[in-house]
Amino acid sequence: MVSPEPIQRRRLYEDVLERLSERIRSGEIAPGEQLPAERDLMEHYGVGRPAIREALQSLERAGIIEIVHGERARVVIPTADHLMKQIGAGAQHLLRSSPHSLEHLKGARLFLEAGMARLAAANATDSDIELLRKRLEEQRAAKDDPEEFLTRDMAFHRELARTTGNPIFPAIVEALFQWAREYYRGIVRAPGAEELTLEEHQKVVDAVAKRDGEAAAKAMENHLTRANALYKSIEGSGVMVS
Repeated sequence: MVSPEPIQRRRLYEDVLERLSERIRSGEIAPGEQLPAERDLMEHYGVGRPAIREALQSLERAGIIEIVHGERARVVIPTADHLMKQIGAGAQHLLRSSPHSLEHLKGARLFLEAGMARLAAANATDSDIELLRKRLEEQRAAKDDPEEFLTRDMAFHRELARTTGNPIFPAIVEALFQWAREYYRGIVRAPGAEELTLEEHQKVVDAVAKRDGEAAAKAMENHLTRANALYKSIEGSGVMVS
């Protein structure tokens, strides 16, 4: 006997969502352009305001359009930063609710940033290296201010990602920091860790300056492996890290 396969009745807003999405995908409504007014959409699709608004809200949640009060919705110009921000809340919820997610995130960060260090060494210009050194000195100057030291630590890693020449990498690094900010605060602000962090960052910069990709990747791998181990030891000791 064949199992029943009931056809699910779609709600009106889903049809509107599908048709608007296709107009955006096809380029009929291009990035940066405004969508038609709500009333025009109601007349065009023959539906009420609730269906239009629910479809627009779905597009906004997906990061496809931006809704500003008093203005027509506008198709977002896609950027890596915008995409990462769209999934930020879900990523933070995952980290809080799943005990293994943070370990997976740390492993992903180690793999990605070691690769970024290798690529940075291959692509760095003289001005890029000067900027890396500047970020490191800014972090060194903030050694006695834990919160500022953390901010400068993030800036150093973002600068290294930017040096790769791939605009997606800085967005990924920024997202990783924001998703697990409390974890990074515990590592960077751990008592006595400042000098070690600065020494490890210096090794990364030195390797990039020599255009030695393997040494840069290894220096970053050692840095993040040490940091992960430090966090586990602090966490296990019961010491407050935030």
